[in-house]
Amino acid sequence: MEGSSYYQLPNILRWFSANIGYHHIHHLNARIPNYRLPECYNEVPAVRARKPLTLRQSLTAFWLKLWDESQGKMVAFP
Repeated sequence: MEGSSYYQLPNILRWFSANIGYHHIHHLNARIPNYRLPECYNEVPAVRARKPLTLRQSLTAFWLKLWDESQGKMVAFP
């Protein structure tokens, strides 16, 4: 979960992407269907601990590929 993020998308993009913004929950339990991911997000406080990644922020984070343990954040891969 350390390298995962909640991707906050507009409703129409959530629908088209099958709730890909909630993909971090899928890493906890792959059996949860995509249409139940928002419900899990709202019901489980631990998955809401991360600050949401907005559409604008995702454009700047596009190059971040690796989780750096020492820095505690995602970094670019040279």
